[in-house]
Amino acid sequence: MASSTSATPFLYSCIAARTTILAEHTASPSSNTSSLASVILPKISHSSSQRLTYTHNTNLIHYIADGPATSTETTTAPGLTFLVIARQDLTQRVAFAYLADIRKRFLGQYDPSRTEFDSLPPYGAAAFNSKLKELMTEYGSGQKGTDAFGRAQREIDEARGVMTQNIERVLERGERSVSAARSIEARLTRGSQDRLAG
Repeated sequence: MASSTSATPFLYSCIAARTTILAEHTASPSSNTSSLASVILPKISHSSSQRLTYTHNTNLIHYIADGPATSTETTTAPGLTFLVIARQDLTQRVAFAYLADIRKRFLGQYDPSRTEFDSLPPYGAAAFNSKLKELMTEYGSGQKGTDAFGRAQREIDEARGVMTQNIERVLERGERSVSAARSIEARLTRGSQDRLAG
């Protein structure tokens, strides 16, 4: 079991094939969070893919469990669970962004079409422990772009600002055009009235 003492809201993370832990990292050995995995993993169903969060004391247990492939999923590894235990102050968005990232990287390194996860021994993917540690630190410290939602919100706000400026410019031009049209109309009206009078 890999561990470190970095200050991160992530306390523990693992990747398991059903109840067999393949890779893990504990950021805080004194938290005893790794023992929660042995309690939670047998309760996770893999009959369908799922993303859930449990509460345990002051911690949240988030996980993504892969079930059989559906038409909307491109890559799946039935029976795998990607789990993280974090303090309650970590948002679900960040926790699930982390889980989605480790899932993508893990399945990139261990191709599900060529890997029999159920036949791997305990810690059979321990080479991935260092990647768990690295990503826990990055996501926990906010280095990983805070989260995709925040980044998208900032992009939307920027686009809204540009659109507002463009609309204001169009309205200004429109006001000038309306003013010029009224001026022309007034001159034409005077000109036609002068002709009728004269």
